Amino acid sequence: MSRKKIFVLIAAILIVTVGALTAFPLFSNGDDIPGIAPVQDEIVDLQILCVGDIMAHMSQVHAQQQSDGTYDFSNNFQYVKEYIQAADAALGNVETTFGGTPYIGYPNFSSPDELATALAGAGFDVGITANNHMLDKGKTGLLRTIDVLRKNGLQVTGSRENAEQPRYTIYETDKGIKVGVIAYTYQTPSTGGAVAINGGVIGSDTAALINSFSYENIAGALAQIDDSIAQARAEGADIIVMYYHWGEEYQSNANHWQREIAEKTAAMDVDMIFASHPHNLQESEMIETADGKQVPVFYSMGNFISNQRAETLGSDKTRTETGCIARVFLTYNKATKEITAVSMDAIPTWVDRYRSGDKLTYTIVPLDRDLTSNATLAVSGHLARAKAAWEEANGLLGIDGSV
Repeated sequence: MSRKKIFVLIAAILIVTVGALTAFPLFSNGDDIPGIAPVQDEIVDLQILCVGDIMAHMSQVHAQQQSDGTYDFSNNFQYVKEYIQAADAALGNVETTFGGTPYIGYPNFSSPDELATALAGAGFDVGITANNHMLDKGKTGLLRTIDVLRKNGLQVTGSRENAEQPRYTIYETDKGIKVGVIAYTYQTPSTGGAVAINGGVIGSDTAALINSFSYENIAGALAQIDDSIAQARAEGADIIVMYYHWGEEYQSNANHWQREIAEKTAAMDVDMIFASHPHNLQESEMIETADGKQVPVFYSMGNFISNQRAETLGSDKTRTETGCIARVFLTYNKATKEITAVSMDAIPTWVDRYRSGDKLTYTIVPLDRDLTSNATLAVSGHLARAKAAWEEANGLLGIDGSV
């Protein structure tokens, strides 16, 4: 073959090779190549976690006071923080205010700032403030609560500092996925169109700072929520989490309002729904929307920590001692911005309270392992109560296993 023909052949090969690389670049993520899956970096597994009511009655506040007059709530979370820290995004309903001194329990909560510090130390990323106690210390307490949570590194949803701020927060996980969180609490009935929270009518300027809904105007609230979802998506939220403070206290089953709102919310562009307020665990389920989307719903996650229990409310209120760590597991495709798989589970929890010396000790016990090895239960002698709590929680949530 002549040198000229060899040159022409090499040139032709180079042209074909360059053309192929242009059409199918070596560093393509595979999106435009039929039959080729995206590279592994585009597929992300996520765990989003939420807990119910985090309360601080005065007996709890006294229990956490140290000899120097400061407060330390970290021991409350010593057995559950490993689960909270393992989540990509951890949320909790902060059902108190950080309104400053004097500290007060029920019915107008104001807790030591150190509780916020303990929540951050336990691994929480987002503090939910939309609940019926959010205005226990008025507008000033509402704003201070936001400030204290943020100073401790938690993002806040459910309330805002001014009406120009969005009604949601967007938390970016370490994996680069942005999780939009929207939280709403129920209003108590009022006359003349006024907004009332926990039985107290609030001014329009304060009402503009909170996310709340009226059972008498669900359509209006859902329209506002739908608009917030759209805004969060426009701002870059990959996942949308909805939280509701709803239902009837001390009930172990969701009512028709909870189910109706859940169904209508699931039909929006949300990916999961967490909720609390009844102070009891309620059922959970996977709602399938008309277009086939699977939306996990936890109707009530119960109390995560409080002083509501048999010793304080009566023997018929043992269910207030039990809560859960609700978890949603997602597989997310960054390239297509789609959830390709979703599942849900819950770890039941039980609040142990016992006296050590002259003080009470409060500890959240996860009910997912051999409880005979739990140091707190060994000291308190409450193993039988913890097992009974697990059995009841299992019946509500459908959790497999035994303790």
